Amino acid sequence: MIREVKYPRWLANVVVVQKKNGKWRICVDFTDLNKACSKDPFPLPHIDSMVDATAGHELLTFIDASSGFQQIQMEPSDQEDTVFMTPTGIYCYIAMPFGLRNAGATYQRLVNMMFKDQIGQTMEVYIDDMVVKSRKTEDHLKDLEEAFNILDKYNMELNPSKCHFGVKAGKFLGYMVTKRGIEASPEQIKAIVNIKSHANAKDVQRLTGRIAAFNRFISKSSEKCKEFYDILRKNKKFEWTEKHESALKALKDYLSSAPTLMKPEKGDVLSLYLAVSLKAVSAVLVKDHEGTQHPVYYVTKSLLDVESRYSHLEKLILALIMASTKLRHYFETHVIIVKTNFPIKNVLKKPEMSGRMAK
Repeated sequence: MIREVKYPRWLANVVVVQKKNGKWRICVDFTDLNKACSKDPFPLPHIDSMVDATAGHELLTFIDASSGFQQIQMEPSDQEDTVFMTPTGIYCYIAMPFGLRNAGATYQRLVNMMFKDQIGQTMEVYIDDMVVKSRKTEDHLKDLEEAFNILDKYNMELNPSKCHFGVKAGKFLGYMVTKRGIEASPEQIKAIVNIKSHANAKDVQRLTGRIAAFNRFISKSSEKCKEFYDILRKNKKFEWTEKHESALKALKDYLSSAPTLMKPEKGDVLSLYLAVSLKAVSAVLVKDHEGTQHPVYYVTKSLLDVESRYSHLEKLILALIMASTKLRHYFETHVIIVKTNFPIKNVLKKPEMSGRMAK
């Protein structure tokens, strides 16, 4: 994994970082090296699209590579750029370490090449997180065999403690994916539900960070959380009051029964509903299924000071623009009908309408 170096051009410190499971990971602080390294523009997959593509399957197998980055060998001429110091000497990596600026892009390029025929069909791969999916239970062994033949061909090792075989539901990229649809992660919900009253601004920052992971599931989240964002404004004295406590309780009650989101199938016509208030604009994308409407995605945006003074129609158009930007992958692949009583369509037909709205 490493070798000794006598006269390095770079030198970095070792840092110890705690992992989610409580164990510790040894990393190297490559800040200076990363500043001097040009960025690899290779794109990472779109997480929402991958989660949608995984939901709705009868059987799933979740695969995790063992120290995945370090299974890739470093280019010999670049090895000495990864030099780090220890009490017993100076060493560099022979295999690709964590912390390099382009490590993620390099690994994604590798797995895209390995599973080029399976991705989007029987597999989804995001860096070292892999899932084998089967629409029919009887096909799963064949799909697994195909994936393992490729892993064996490229000698990629797995971490058995993080692999889950032949399950009907599981956690993928922070979401619970099932045959029914997409659900919020129970662990993340529990982390918010168990939160007690906050004593300082850092606690509230931690709360808003956790809420951000649930935005897709929370209807009008900017309105539900406006009290938390308000308390974090600069030059404002921290004060946790009864209204903040009430907002936190209401959020906990909502998350305890958070909706299951459905994934749209190819050819589905989706509906978009818009909502505006004094402080925020919101939208929900829904799908008709067996005569009932099911949510696909919730989006919201807090209004800036100047935006809060827009007319009602202008706010509705802002909500539509916001939704079409955040949900671009749905707008590009589905027919979407905007449900509203307001004449949004006429804005583009009447030149005398506000230039800002037409834009």
